[in-house]
Amino acid sequence: MMTDIAWIKSSYSASQSNCVEAGALGGCVAVQDSKDPGRSFLRLPERAWREFVTGVKAEGPPV
Repeated sequence: MMTDIAWIKSSYSASQSNCVEAGALGGCVAVQDSKDPGRSFLRLPERAWREFVTGVKAEGPPV
């Protein structure tokens, strides 16, 4: 599935190989593993993505 998404790499991943990228996709947010961009991606509602990012900023990443 080829979709024209402008991917943005996580700022926390800049110097590491464990990277995620996110991009806008018609009212949703697409999330992919930047090491393997040819594979599928997750599609999340914008609200769910905002809540996830807010939680990570407040509490740190899930363990």
